[in-house]
Amino acid sequence: MAGHDHLESGSEELTRAAQAQLEQSGEQWTKMRESVFTALAGFSRPASAYDIAEAVSLAQDRRVAANSVYRILDLFVGNNLARRVESENAYVANTHPNCRHDCIFLVCDACGTTTHLDNDSITAAVRTAASDAGFTPERPVIEVRGRCAACTAGSN
Repeated sequence: MAGHDHLESGSEELTRAAQAQLEQSGEQWTKMRESVFTALAGFSRPASAYDIAEAVSLAQDRRVAANSVYRILDLFVGNNLARRVESENAYVANTHPNCRHDCIFLVCDACGTTTHLDNDSITAAVRTAASDAGFTPERPVIEVRGRCAACTAGSN
């Protein structure tokens, strides 16, 4: 699955792809789910449920509870519309919701930017190593912490 396109985060095209993916799985694309996805896709860094609840609350001029957002995020992760960045307890919109594969996240400790990489040979090697150890991998999470190019250049 190395050759696939990523859609621009926050774009109408990404929102339409997410809607199609969710509906294809038999779920409904409600106004609230669209609002949560739009807010999530609008962040340039991983967003917590509280960040998203605040953004949706501001956009709708009414209070939205974080636990409602958590339920929607769980649905999104389960349907490949979002990815959870474990070390940040935060989420990013999946820019290729119709493609299922393992992802690698590069997380900048200085600015919080998270870059998504696709490298099927690395993730396949992780799955193989787990299987060789008698473990059944279901959802490998690979995160590399460090400094992004912009923060590295800024510190010189």
